Amino acid sequence: MPAQPTPTEPPGRGLLDGKRVVITAAAGTGIGGALARRCLLEGAEIVISDAHERRIGETADALDEEFGVRPPAVVCNVTDDADVRGLVVTAMGEMGGIDVWMNNAGLGGNGLVTELTDEEWDKVIGVTLTGTFKCLRAVLPVMYEQGSGAVVNNASVLGWRAQERQSHYAAAKAGVMALTRSAAMEAAEHGVRINAVSPSLAMHANLAKVTPPGLLEELTAKEAFGRAAEPWEIANVMVFLASDLSSYMTGEVLAVSSQHP
Repeated sequence: MPAQPTPTEPPGRGLLDGKRVVITAAAGTGIGGALARRCLLEGAEIVISDAHERRIGETADALDEEFGVRPPAVVCNVTDDADVRGLVVTAMGEMGGIDVWMNNAGLGGNGLVTELTDEEWDKVIGVTLTGTFKCLRAVLPVMYEQGSGAVVNNASVLGWRAQERQSHYAAAKAGVMALTRSAAMEAAEHGVRINAVSPSLAMHANLAKVTPPGLLEELTAKEAFGRAAEPWEIANVMVFLASDLSSYMTGEVLAVSSQHP
């Protein structure tokens, strides 16, 4: 079918008014950058982080230019415990608390199981799954103490659906889904919710650089709307899960995809 037109990004509706939000992997033009922008549109105070110092600074500058507020930009490698603890301490110092934590950090790759090296496997699992765990371990005590909070993790439809050459990434994202469900059961008694989104294909400038030729076109053709999602379309659902509109949801993984799992 022909590609459906991309809708216009909706205006902010105050869904995160007064909320203090931390976003990992927020640099660049992908979901993280769109998420930082959406949180500001929805009235949040934010701290953004990324492992890339220059790029996270550029994102902060762009947000300052658009919104007149330059959010604190913290260099953080989510696989490093000291960096993660430092991000929590900085966010607490800047905002006085953390109401929402967005685990957006993840790392992809491409390779056959028989050809993947230990280093390639460990790097993808380390950033995508272990990094999410380390962030949860660091921020949940803060939320437990205040008796409230919401965490939103970024998973992938590949946690459900098979795709060749993606075993390490799919395993990591399936792990994020399982971590979300199990951690949510622990956090519920403290008034804290943990959910995840599961996007299929969100198109942005950097994606083509790390994707084999022809694959993006092939994946796009499988989408019901005949187009990839815009990063802000994923960010919108993450904001919904962080907002009070989803107050009875925890341990859920929402597919943001026009394909079925």
